[in-house]
Amino acid sequence: MKLVIIGAGFAGMYAALSSARLRDIQGISPDELEIILIAPEPSLVVRPRLYEPKPETLTAPLLDLFAAIDVVYVKGSAETIDTAGRKVHTTDADGTRQTVSYDRLVVATGSRLFRPNIPGLAEHGYSADQLADAVTLDRHIQSPATAPATKGRNTVVVAGGGFTGIEVATEMPARLRDIFGSDVETRIIIVERGAVIAPAMGTEPRPLIEEALRKLGVETRFGAGVASLDATGVTLTSGERIETSTLIWAAGMRAAPLTAQIAAERDNFGRLLVDQALRVSAVPAVFATGDAARAACDDLGHYALMSCQHAIRMGAFAGHNAAAELLGLSTKTYHQKAYVTCLDLGEAGAIFTRGWDPKVEMIGAVAKKTKQEINTAWIYPPRAERAAALAAADPERVIEL
Repeated sequence: MKLVIIGAGFAGMYAALSSARLRDIQGISPDELEIILIAPEPSLVVRPRLYEPKPETLTAPLLDLFAAIDVVYVKGSAETIDTAGRKVHTTDADGTRQTVSYDRLVVATGSRLFRPNIPGLAEHGYSADQLADAVTLDRHIQSPATAPATKGRNTVVVAGGGFTGIEVATEMPARLRDIFGSDVETRIIIVERGAVIAPAMGTEPRPLIEEALRKLGVETRFGAGVASLDATGVTLTSGERIETSTLIWAAGMRAAPLTAQIAAERDNFGRLLVDQALRVSAVPAVFATGDAARAACDDLGHYALMSCQHAIRMGAFAGHNAAAELLGLSTKTYHQKAYVTCLDLGEAGAIFTRGWDPKVEMIGAVAKKTKQEINTAWIYPPRAERAAALAAADPERVIEL
């Protein structure tokens, strides 16, 4: 029997851990149930930290972990999925092609930043979405350090006033000071199409976020979007022109394109609709998880968000359930009733909230310490020791806050 997982992000990693855990509990050998993970690189990109400096350091190796739990790693990108023949066709960076057959498939391909067809965005826009994007942005920010100071050089526009946009923008004043010096006047502007900052975070945290932006000198433009951009500036839909050499796009996510190859219903974000066990009901033998799946968290109408917090737990349930089906065992109902956020606000600290209607539990330095613990410890892979790694993957206990 073969269980194949596509993706080495948070959901894919925990799908591998959880399926290996159930295999171990049932006393099934790796020869009887082979668990295979396909990904371009055997490493976890710590995506929630890509707004930070030195993004090239924000990865965690996975080969030793996979070896410890007897998961086979296949290097390559999944190019096509043949659900009728139960095969995945992969291509490596050097052009090497492989075909991997499966008895159960877990699609954990994650998400990508949505980039609309705005004139100049593809040529002149930056992001902190994927690792390569964040590295390119970091190099771009540092490259003009020796050039003459201009408004454009010292101004950064962030398109999107949601979670990612706020973290990118509030980190930027300190990053620019480190590059240009503390005496250089810089300007950070968040552009948000909606009427308020952090539109999805609710009303209670908003005044605290607004105060942090004022403290850091971050400007905002509401009710406007980016109409076009070029090498020297950005024009907003309001008609305002902002001179800048750096626009960071942080507005909107979509499931990775591979999900479109599966003949099943998807939501407006491209996520596959799944049942309570995270099966893609319309397609036999396929599970979806993390940012690739639209899954109900409870029976109150709440659905998993495209977040690390949800991806980890969903991955653990998907891996367990895919293995359980192969072994003739009962599956578990995915549930994730607790929901917290911890928003980094740069030098202004952080905000920790709990609940779908977010209530603030911590602010400032205390919340910042929690944010640092989350980002540097909690979301990293477990150590590559078999018992500890498998114990960390109990789907009923993963990410309990």
